[in-house]
Amino acid sequence: MAKLLIVDDEMDVREFAANFFRKRNIDCITAANGDEAVNLVEKDNPNLILLDINMDGVDGIETLKNIKEKNKEAKVIMVTGRKPEEEGAFAKCKELGAINYIHKPLELDELERVVMEALKA
Repeated sequence: MAKLLIVDDEMDVREFAANFFRKRNIDCITAANGDEAVNLVEKDNPNLILLDINMDGVDGIETLKNIKEKNKEAKVIMVTGRKPEEEGAFAKCKELGAINYIHKPLELDELERVVMEALKA
């Protein structure tokens, strides 16, 4: 069974996404911040990570760097309310190894398509 790590500082977003994917037989674990995410990557080695860019404390870009230092092969999809061109955020994430980008508010069809494609790859 595929394992998905969902990282977001908003509990309702984390739980909504986790429940959505659990209904699709994907094992979901969640993290409320970047430090927790890095620990879970080391401990649980998820197949895919959904990582919010805009979080309190350590942001998603720094968390992505930290995850990639621990596991270069980690597949990470960035999630944000910003547009990709804003502040060069997605360009920076791609440079650091993110495989894709999803915009909030989450559209379930797109979210499911992007996650399922990444898990199959």
